[in-house]
Amino acid sequence: MLGADSMKDSRQGKCRIAVMVSGGGTNLQAVIDGVKDGTITNTEIAGVISNNKNAYALARAQENHIPSRCVSPKDYESRAVFNEKLMEAVDELAPDLVVLAGFLVVIPPEMIRKYRNRMINIHPSLIPSFCGTGYYGLKVHEAALARGVKLTGATVHFVDEGTDTGPIILQKAVEVQQGDTPEVLQRRVMEQAEWKILPRAIDLIANGKVTVQDNRTVIGG
Repeated sequence: MLGADSMKDSRQGKCRIAVMVSGGGTNLQAVIDGVKDGTITNTEIAGVISNNKNAYALARAQENHIPSRCVSPKDYESRAVFNEKLMEAVDELAPDLVVLAGFLVVIPPEMIRKYRNRMINIHPSLIPSFCGTGYYGLKVHEAALARGVKLTGATVHFVDEGTDTGPIILQKAVEVQQGDTPEVLQRRVMEQAEWKILPRAIDLIANGKVTVQDNRTVIGG
């Protein structure tokens, strides 16, 4: 269970977050900006981890003097060894909260157990719509447009053993407009939803305002 009690120690210092990302890192940038401008309080970015050595997210981290490293499955002889090295990299940062900001690798079950209700993910739809296995990146927006929905959006949720099935923390709706392409819709969802609710969720958690009860979140305090 996560909540005020579990974050009391962090509030004596700052809540340390580890951000995991596979690509360009626009959500990482929103978090960096949020910490800088005070939208996200009581928080420091302990480090950035990517599975992709060419991820622009690593450059963003470097530009902002944030420790970063790549842990790629391509560098190890088996998925089991990669999972072990990935978890070691996260543990070395000693995070209070792990933030998946477009991390396109299956999280090892042992990491999910260790960081139960201390790991969050941002997904570009209003869960339970257009989520689960196979729904990521542009595929989500392609599916939304194919279905003809009038509202889409983004969701921040805790990570559990399922795919996009953990307790929902925040959601924000975005209107679909006539003539939208997947790329245009993706950008609008990022600007109007993802870049707003991910920093907000981190701020709430860092300040002990989120608890999980019976697989649902309670926000308050």
